[in-house]
Amino acid sequence: MKKKLLSALLSVAMVATLLVGCGGAKEEAPAATTEDATATESTASAEGGSVYYLNFKPEQDQAWQDLAAAYTAETGVEVTVVTAASGQYETTLMSEMGKSSAPTLFQVNGPVGLANWKDYCYDLAGSDVYAELTNDAFALKEGDTVYGIGYVIESYGIIANKTLLAQAGYDVAEIDSFEDLKACAEDITARSAELGFSAFSSAGMDSSSDWRFKTHLANLPIYFEYQADGIGSTSAIKGDFLANYKMIWDLYINNSTCDPASLSAKTGDDSKADFIGKKAAFYQNGSWEYNGLIEGGLTDEDLVMIPIYVGAGDEANQGLCTGTENYWCVNSEADAADIQATLDFLAWCVTSEAGTTAMATDMGFVIPFKNAAESPNLFVKQDTEYTAAGKNPVSWNFTTMPSEEWKNGVGSALTAYAAEQTDANWDAVVAAFVDGWATEYSLAN
Repeated sequence: MKKKLLSALLSVAMVATLLVGCGGAKEEAPAATTEDATATESTASAEGGSVYYLNFKPEQDQAWQDLAAAYTAETGVEVTVVTAASGQYETTLMSEMGKSSAPTLFQVNGPVGLANWKDYCYDLAGSDVYAELTNDAFALKEGDTVYGIGYVIESYGIIANKTLLAQAGYDVAEIDSFEDLKACAEDITARSAELGFSAFSSAGMDSSSDWRFKTHLANLPIYFEYQADGIGSTSAIKGDFLANYKMIWDLYINNSTCDPASLSAKTGDDSKADFIGKKAAFYQNGSWEYNGLIEGGLTDEDLVMIPIYVGAGDEANQGLCTGTENYWCVNSEADAADIQATLDFLAWCVTSEAGTTAMATDMGFVIPFKNAAESPNLFVKQDTEYTAAGKNPVSWNFTTMPSEEWKNGVGSALTAYAAEQTDANWDAVVAAFVDGWATEYSLAN
């Protein structure tokens, strides 16, 4: 086991392939939160076994703690949930895997992340949870071996406050291109003193927020390049759509609640507060943020999610960015009883009424399993409506980004450009995107 862990540590150190958090936690949050359940009895299928889940999603921590407690109450099997702080998942995973009581259940973000942990992944091919998948496309497979199972399908885009837009004289249904979005945003900026709000919430570039732009927004130029070239990954991104990336980034930072030069200090909470506080009409984020917005006082009547238009492709038929980077993996190095207990827990999560209801309602998930409950999440419903209307979802291609170091390079360059918007500083963004990709890919491969 130590040899495997050393290999994983070296691989991660070289390529720095960190998972990107969907939904932010406060930067000052502790590295992990825990809740220990007490086992009162054992089940026949996993006698003496227990579950330790290293959760990736800070925004769903309490829901997982509650679900774990419910499972323990029903079965007597101890389930411990530890939630890594935003942006710290891979670091926490490396630390926890080196302990004698390592996680029995963890997550990778796709093929790139899997490369670091493949030796620790139990083959899920014969498991009950795998049998519940609605489509093999949601599994990480090589041949007949199933290394990971996608457990949630999510969407992101530009969340808009329809009520504020109406006050400014706009109907969100009429915004279906970059030019429409630009005209609306710039008009709101010109009248912001009169209206009492700005177009966009802060494009915060501290670690609790920068993933929205160095990863999620950066997916758009990658997606359109892959579409144009008919590929699904590359060793050398060309950057053919970086001019479009610049257009949307310029729109965000120059029509915002804050000066672009202050973005390095702005957090995810700052951006969210802008939107909840009705200081901004637009907010780039995803379906995972729905519960937080509702708890903050907004309503379904206020909210809608529209595609991220960048002036590329068939915008009239563009849908939301929809996909997954969330794959469950079971630790093959765990004790046999713990492995079985973990498999039983996963099967219960995706088949029982308590599990599927919690994942749909408390977590706001669309899960790709046969017994999935319908989510009340407005943004999930809107994604379904887009697809039913023939809109084409934008696939999540950021799982092919070569490393976290690449993302950090792009993020740093974006921040520097925002502070001083010169051609030279944008050239540095292009270099980080294109040259950085080739460099990091070669290191990882």
